[in-house]
Amino acid sequence: MRDLLKITRFGIFTLLIFLFGAGLVVIGQSGRLPDALPQSTPSRTNGQDQKGKGQLKDPAPRAEKPPPDPGQVVGDDEVVKVSTNLTNVLVTAMDRDRRFVTTLTQNDIKVLENGVPQDISVFQRETDLPISLALLIDVSASEEATLPDEKAAAREFIQSVLRADKDKAAVISFTGDPTVEQELTGAVLQLERAIDNVEIVLPPRETHIISANGTSVPLMTDDRLGSTAIWDAIWSTSSEMMSKTPEQTRRAIILLTDGQDTSSRIKQEESIKQAIRNNVVIYAIGIGDRRNFKVEEGTLRKVSEKSGGRAFFPRNEMDLRSAFAQIQEELRSQYLIAYTPANSKRDGTFRKIQIQVTNPDLQKQKLQLLYRDGYFARDTGGQQNNGKSFQLPPTPKP
Repeated sequence: MRDLLKITRFGIFTLLIFLFGAGLVVIGQSGRLPDALPQSTPSRTNGQDQKGKGQLKDPAPRAEKPPPDPGQVVGDDEVVKVSTNLTNVLVTAMDRDRRFVTTLTQNDIKVLENGVPQDISVFQRETDLPISLALLIDVSASEEATLPDEKAAAREFIQSVLRADKDKAAVISFTGDPTVEQELTGAVLQLERAIDNVEIVLPPRETHIISANGTSVPLMTDDRLGSTAIWDAIWSTSSEMMSKTPEQTRRAIILLTDGQDTSSRIKQEESIKQAIRNNVVIYAIGIGDRRNFKVEEGTLRKVSEKSGGRAFFPRNEMDLRSAFAQIQEELRSQYLIAYTPANSKRDGTFRKIQIQVTNPDLQKQKLQLLYRDGYFARDTGGQQNNGKSFQLPPTPKP
């Protein structure tokens, strides 16, 4: 009997082991484990201190998304994703009354690069392409009188132009150094909150400390604080923020300033080149305290038109809102033109683009085309900036 009991216990034990093993096999077949477990992602900040002012901090790294398939057609409106071996240009057409022309066709124009005609591969009205834009706001003393109106108009603009499922915007304030008040996002409420938090930054008053021998010594402070570094801000925004947005977006900077640069470490021309390298269009709104400061209209026209944008010079709150409304309409009224350059060399040289109206009827109407005036023939992989900080290049040596 004891032997039979032992045999029975052994049999039951063996059966349980078998059933447990079979259960493991079933689990292994029904629930596939991932190749790698997801890792926790560090929290991100706005790259600023609690008051939203001062030097920017390094943002946490973002996961890289696979590049889009060149030439792929997506969406109901069949938006063409332009391959990186093409040169693409966004074009705005306006008649003599400054009204947008939306009936242009490929047969109405021709494209030249350094004077050589090019074969157009893509021509389409671009109304649905996602927008990546940065509101770049001067917060030096010259903007103190107009900043409340600027903030109100900017809030209305964000509310009307941003499509949360497609578009993203950022808010950046600047004096001597740019500060990211809000990184690129489609969340309107976050952007409005960031705009509300923008404040004027005045130059620090000179203070003194008493040294060990009893003499008064000036306290060293940041001499750029409260100054105006427009070209530094454009350079940083183009290279460190806009360059990281997807290639298939319309990249734009809306610059609110009086145009008087007092402390940039890089030149105006280099900031324009950096915007062009990263395919960023600049819309300048020349605004400030005109009673005590001058608005540099010629300077702001140059930086805008070179990049394919426009400059506006509002005299009152109504003009300011109208400027934002025109920018919104223009962003929705552009054409995308793309071509494979006849000169296939990728030598880093600047190639001048000309787009001419060939339709006689449109020529009589004195049609005006707005577009960037050229591009840099960089490698097909594109110029990538792998730095994590939102900083300027090293100060050039004299």
